[in-house]
Amino acid sequence: MKDVLTTASIIVSLTLSSAVVAMEESESVKQAPGFYRMTLGDFKVTAISDGTVNLPVHDLLHMDADAVKQRLAEDFLASPLETSVNGYLVDTGEQQILIDTGAGSLFGPTLGFFRQNLWMAGYKPEDIDVILITHMHPDHVGGLMHEGEKVFSQATVYVDADDADFWLSEANLNAAAESDKGFFQGAQASLLPYRDSNQLVTFADGDELVSGVTVNPTPGHTPGHSVYHVESQGETLVVWGDIMHVASVQFEDPSVTIAFDTNSEQAFAQRQRIFQEVAEQGYWAAGAHVAFPGIGHLSEEEQGYRWVPINYSTQL
Repeated sequence: MKDVLTTASIIVSLTLSSAVVAMEESESVKQAPGFYRMTLGDFKVTAISDGTVNLPVHDLLHMDADAVKQRLAEDFLASPLETSVNGYLVDTGEQQILIDTGAGSLFGPTLGFFRQNLWMAGYKPEDIDVILITHMHPDHVGGLMHEGEKVFSQATVYVDADDADFWLSEANLNAAAESDKGFFQGAQASLLPYRDSNQLVTFADGDELVSGVTVNPTPGHTPGHSVYHVESQGETLVVWGDIMHVASVQFEDPSVTIAFDTNSEQAFAQRQRIFQEVAEQGYWAAGAHVAFPGIGHLSEEEQGYRWVPINYSTQL
C-alpha cells in the first residue's frame, strides 16, 4: 500500500511521461494501465479502472449460497469474487465529463487507482469539467478526495437530490447501524468539501445536466441512484452504475438482489427495466462492477440476458 500511495503522489506531481517511468519502476503494478477507449459518435469514451475488490458474494446476494457458488463455478469463478470497480470519462470535444470516481482510500489497497489511471489515459484531474455521480456509495465517490484535498479542483459535481439528502444527513448518520455508518461517513467526507466550495449541484428528475448526457432516475440500490444515457450521432451508451453487481448471477436472473440495496424490490424493478431497454434498443452499456472495461451489449435470452463484451479494438 505504501508503494502504491508513493507512486500515486509521484504521478500527480509529474508530467505524464514521468508517470510512465514511475509506474514501470513500481513493484506493485502487475497489469497494464487500466484504461480502455472507444468512440461513441463524435465522443470519446474512456473506461477508467479503480482496481478490483474481493466480495463474498455468496453471502451478499439474496440467493442460496451454494447456488451462487455453482453459478460462479460455471464461469470458472469463485467467491470471494474479484470484482471490478470502473468509472467512465466522456470527452465531448468541448467538455471532459467523469461518471463516478472510484473508491480513493476508502476501500483498501486493491482499489484507489482511478486517479493514476486517469493520468495514464492522458487526462489530468484539473482537466475535468463535470462529474456525474451515479450514487453516493464510497466506491463511487471516494476518488473525489485525496489526503484531505479535493482532487478535481475545476469540476462541478452533480448528484441526485434524494441521494444527497439521504447520505449527507447528519441525522441519518447518527441513526444508522454501526455497520452502515461508514457509508455515510465516506459520502460526507467525499462530497461536503465540494459543497462547501459551491462545486456540488443536486438535480431532480427531468433536469438537463450537460449536453449529450441525460439522467434516468433508478432509485432502489440507493434512494437517488441514477443511470446516465450518453448520446452522440445516433449512438447511445447507458452508464448504469450499480444496476447490477455479479454478472454470473444477475444477467441470467435479474430478480436476485444484494445486501447493499436500500430497497431490494425497487432495485430489481429498475434492473429489469434498464436491462430490457438496453437489449431492445441495442444500446451500449457500461457497468461499474462488470469485469473491466465493463462495456458491452445485452442480448435477451429465453431466461434472462446474455452479456456480450465489447470487441477489443485498437482502431479508434
